Amino acid sequence: MSLQESVAVLPGVGPKRAQNLAELGIVTIEQLLGYYPFRYEDIQEKNLLEINDQEKVTLKGVVVSAPVVNRYGYKKSRLQFRMMQDHAVFTVSFFNQPYLKDKAVVGEEIAVYGKWDAKRKALNGMKILGGKQPEDFAPIYHVSKAVRQNTLIDLIKVAFEKYGREITENLPDYLLQKYRLMPRPQAMLAMHFPKNPEENRLAKRRVVFEEFFLFQMRMQGLKQSERSEKNGIAIRYDVERLKRFTQSLPFELTGAQKRVTNEICYDLRSKKHMQRLLQGDVGSGKTVVAAIALYATMTAGFQGALMVPTEILAQQHVESLNQLFDPLEVSTALLTGSTKARERRVILEALANGEIDVIVGTHALIQDNVAFSNLGLVITDEQHRFGVNQRKVLREKGLRPDVLFMTATPIPRTLAITAYGEMDVSVIDEMPAGRIPVKTSWIKPKQLEPTLDWARQELANGHQLYVICPLIEESEALDVKNATEIYEHLKEFYAPDYQVSLLHGRMKNQEKETIMEEFKENQSQILVSTTVIEVGVNVPNATVMFIMDAERFGLAQLHQLRGRVGRGSEASYCILVASPKNEMGKERMKIMTETTNGFVLSEKDLELRGPGEVFGFRQSGLPQFLIADLVNDATVLEVAREEAEQVWLLDNWRELPEFAPLAAVVLPTEAGETYFD
Repeated sequence: MSLQESVAVLPGVGPKRAQNLAELGIVTIEQLLGYYPFRYEDIQEKNLLEINDQEKVTLKGVVVSAPVVNRYGYKKSRLQFRMMQDHAVFTVSFFNQPYLKDKAVVGEEIAVYGKWDAKRKALNGMKILGGKQPEDFAPIYHVSKAVRQNTLIDLIKVAFEKYGREITENLPDYLLQKYRLMPRPQAMLAMHFPKNPEENRLAKRRVVFEEFFLFQMRMQGLKQSERSEKNGIAIRYDVERLKRFTQSLPFELTGAQKRVTNEICYDLRSKKHMQRLLQGDVGSGKTVVAAIALYATMTAGFQGALMVPTEILAQQHVESLNQLFDPLEVSTALLTGSTKARERRVILEALANGEIDVIVGTHALIQDNVAFSNLGLVITDEQHRFGVNQRKVLREKGLRPDVLFMTATPIPRTLAITAYGEMDVSVIDEMPAGRIPVKTSWIKPKQLEPTLDWARQELANGHQLYVICPLIEESEALDVKNATEIYEHLKEFYAPDYQVSLLHGRMKNQEKETIMEEFKENQSQILVSTTVIEVGVNVPNATVMFIMDAERFGLAQLHQLRGRVGRGSEASYCILVASPKNEMGKERMKIMTETTNGFVLSEKDLELRGPGEVFGFRQSGLPQFLIADLVNDATVLEVAREEAEQVWLLDNWRELPEFAPLAAVVLPTEAGETYFD
């Protein structure tokens, strides 16, 4: 007997049911046994004196009034009767379950599970529990219309009866003892059918550790294989030329920039393959670090590529690099979707024969006909915007070039460990001297007009302002001020003194670039834009940003947007225009006004909204754990990572008897890639 057998071997599972189970991700017996409840209902009987308002409870008592069914609306009904517990009488109501009338017999004792309404002294019933002693702790599963809760529970029970003995331990003994973990067979059973809440807590503790540990084992394996000496190239750059280049920069590097530059340069010279994530808050100076790494690569006779998500950003990076590099020494080029065919042919030819040292581009860089002469370093900026496969394609354009991922989206530590666990991480945690923190205020929509009036003073001082809107066109579902409407309003509001322009994602690239260029040159003073402005755009003269309907953005995105101002030496302001409907929305606005530290905000965002919202699961390669929670179980993730690192430090751990069960479930390291696809 094997846990890998199909669920179709179980009684009651024909082809149709097998298909319905497969839609829930259950194909094998092991997947069925590991399909854990997402919550449990505590159906222990309670006393009226010990329950709180809106609590879900089971109350036992005697039926003291005949049940009455009132019908209203189409197929709607309410069943009501009264019950007595220890001389206290309360009403019980069931909606749209008229068939329960026969179960409420006057004079008989029953147990009802439902939600208690303290004001009305009433129980809104969900179910009448059967005559047999109910389990105190009922599992609740994610199910579908085709597979009901009871069906699933019955199948899991049968599977445990027939296959329970086949469940084996997959963690080494020393970990079970060190962390006092429940053995796997016992934990799997207690996840479904715990005797009490404490047994369930211990089972969950074990399952969370196992999920994180097995994942980290694969990540560390991937890291080992990525960084092995046989996989990399040594970029032996010219130290003296690099020193002269950094000394020629028009500013002094911050301590943090020097530290991360040293980490990157050490990796470049090493034969090991570099896989490094460079995190730095908005405006912390990542571009300069990238320029130093690209320059070092060029001095060793290799080419460098910088891939960015938008054409506006690509254009800007090329301009920045050209200001830093001597054109006689470093040859740069720009390749995007709107590069004209003739120019494109010239660039591709020059790239293939090694005449171009550094190429900056969008997705255009990963098209089939783009070939390099000697690619040594690949840098991806705002890399969470690219799918994993896109990043991989660019890496494969060379013979295992060193890879540097950059992001200005501060990533909470738990997400960095999880999504980028195979990488080394460098953090720029210091701002360049002279940067004044952006002052952030939160106003209600009715305060907008006087605040726009206040902004006139900034415009009169020769500064510019951004106005950011969430949507382009009016949506019936969302009461959001659209960019076009705001644009028209501001044109009128600031006429004839100031020019207003509009930028959004549906415009042609050429049109976007023209509008951006005009704003940079101060030909227009107010730019109304959707979030296409979010990443990397640099207009030091812009000192005010209004973010309309700010409650519709996450903290990380608000922080990214806010980073478009405060890029010069003048005081800057970010005005959040919002009327959040719930406490979480109010909390987000409050946090934004209290801190400009992106890492603090990213941790808060993770707490408030969860990893899927912060990161976008699809793009990020973030695995979806069954039970483990990246927010609540963060400390377990840290421990699991440390333990996995220790195992991989043993060269021959796969051959050691105590690790045999673990080796069987940790896939060969190459297969670790599946986590990212």
